Amino acid sequence: MMLHIPGVLTPDQAAYMRQRLHDAHWIDGRATVGAQGAQVKQNMQLEEHGPLARELGQIILNALAANPLFFAAALPLRTCPPMFNKYSGGGTYGNHVDGAMRRVAGAAPWLRTDVSSTLFLTDPDEYDGGELVVEDTYGTHEVKLPAGDLIVYPSTSIHRVEPVTRGARISAFFWTQSMIRDDARRNLLLDLDRNIQSLRTRAGDADEIVSLTGIYHNLLRQWSEA
Repeated sequence: MMLHIPGVLTPDQAAYMRQRLHDAHWIDGRATVGAQGAQVKQNMQLEEHGPLARELGQIILNALAANPLFFAAALPLRTCPPMFNKYSGGGTYGNHVDGAMRRVAGAAPWLRTDVSSTLFLTDPDEYDGGELVVEDTYGTHEVKLPAGDLIVYPSTSIHRVEPVTRGARISAFFWTQSMIRDDARRNLLLDLDRNIQSLRTRAGDADEIVSLTGIYHNLLRQWSEA
């Protein structure tokens, strides 16, 4: 499942983040990957546990908590604090798969990465290249979204970031451990949830819709690892 979630951040929030990140101290992005990833990663990152990353990351976490579509798609159990990266001057990240587990400071020792998310902070006309390319069973998908928009996709996917040849692409990225480990089951629940919500706008809480809602929650109860 890949899902575009528009407007996770307001334009003012995205502009504030760009302003705060403009003169930030960036470090080599290879500092946070293993040996395989370091061979194909050429970008810069904000220091993961620094005060600016914590401040901006909390704004994002608050926005996610208020976004019902993100909840429906990811069914989050725990979400890593967001990190921030910058691609410019040919910066790129070749084909890779995200690591299955992440350490989260100040929380449980490990978080399983089920859902990967990229939140774009610069608009597409501010840079050339920089597409997020995700490969799945349905083909290859290129993603380049407006500032404030989010793309979520399974962490099991092979993906890359194309070279940025003009300007700078600045984004936040993070991982979520879902209550539902299996992507196919998460996708079924999302489809069911969205159809229930659509039916409710037309028919209210008719008996059949209440029954479908019960099916949704019983499946969630059966499959959840929370």
